[in-house]
Amino acid sequence: MGTANRIVIVGGGFAGFHAAKALVKAVPEDTEVVLVNKTDYFLYLPLLPQVSAASLDPRRVAVSLTKTLPKVRLALGTADKLAVDRREVTYTDPEGGSHVLGYDRLLLAAGSVNKLLPIPGVGAHAHGFRGIGEALYLRDHVIRQIELAAATDDPALKAARCTFVVVGAGYTGTEVAAQGPPFTAAVAGRNRALQGQKIRWLLLDVAPKVLPELDPRLSKAADKLLRKRGVEVLMGTSVEEATAEGVRLTNGEFVRTRTLAWCVGVRPDPLTDATGLATERGRIVVDATMAVPGHPEIFACGDCAAVPDLTRPGELTAMTAQHAMRQGKLAGKNIAATLGHGQIAQYKHHDLGFVVDLGGLAAAANPLGIPLSGLPAAAVTRGYHLAAMPGNRTRTLIDWGVDAVFGRQTVQLGLVRGDDVPLDTERPA
Repeated sequence: MGTANRIVIVGGGFAGFHAAKALVKAVPEDTEVVLVNKTDYFLYLPLLPQVSAASLDPRRVAVSLTKTLPKVRLALGTADKLAVDRREVTYTDPEGGSHVLGYDRLLLAAGSVNKLLPIPGVGAHAHGFRGIGEALYLRDHVIRQIELAAATDDPALKAARCTFVVVGAGYTGTEVAAQGPPFTAAVAGRNRALQGQKIRWLLLDVAPKVLPELDPRLSKAADKLLRKRGVEVLMGTSVEEATAEGVRLTNGEFVRTRTLAWCVGVRPDPLTDATGLATERGRIVVDATMAVPGHPEIFACGDCAAVPDLTRPGELTAMTAQHAMRQGKLAGKNIAATLGHGQIAQYKHHDLGFVVDLGGLAAAANPLGIPLSGLPAAAVTRGYHLAAMPGNRTRTLIDWGVDAVFGRQTVQLGLVRGDDVPLDTERPA
């Protein structure tokens, strides 16, 4: 049976974190809020490209859950099963131990994982980009390729190691590609053997333009900056096959490379399938209050939930951090309301715009629908990130200042092996 006065939240991303924060403010002290999460930190994903480019310390994007949510009990582990009839969640801790949590109310906010398309070789040879481990591995990998290139006398191998392919021209892929050239230039600049060596960065996408979600002017500004930095922008193009020697593109070209960064997009966490609840487009079906139909004790929000978009009838809200954060806040309040604390409300949110950090003083932003680029966009973008981060703001600001004055530190840490961050563990979309 479920435990009275216990609310279990599965997932500590944007949705789960903000739901927990809203819940502890709305419910009495004797209500237990338990957060099941595989890490003891909230990951601020939007700044992950800066971690992979060695311009931001990885600890800055990891915000302690126990420090920022002191009234929430952290259950460290990964949720595996949901027994709706018994009101129980089963999770596995980092050491393999299995635990069962009974609940009176449940919020599923498991988020999303890398979307792996059924393209030969991608699972084995591409690098994903959804966590600190993947960002650190990619950073080390890029540095290693440059250093190995400097050590070889084989021109073809040198060129392959100095070629970097990014797939996906959405927010993450565009930021990774934009941050790439300054990063590799900093690493190569200290290697005399690479003087005059061309370093290639390619950005691919089947879409007709970079950042297709943004205002055409912002898309054009981002495209212009990428090309100015030397990125080869190939729209209407993707990967047909990936091998250990390189990638074959859909335009027929074979690009010799040792680096394939996979930033194609995301899909709901596999837990959504294991719940046994109804899904739509792989996301758990909910109503506009984020309650699961037929199960008034269960709510879902964020990337794993098919939340109706009341601003666009017939559509679902996009899988973005902006929606996840706001849905989490409302879901927390709605759960409290079902326990007699407050009023239930429907989720209705108009996009306030988006920000894309392109590195240095470059960015693209459209706050409140106003398209900005260059320095104004950079100021808005970094200001937004500092406001949205639930912690580490001062340290992040200091890192940005140190990076601007002294440049980035470009050494391998060797903390993450390739086997630790495999992309091929994801099931095809």
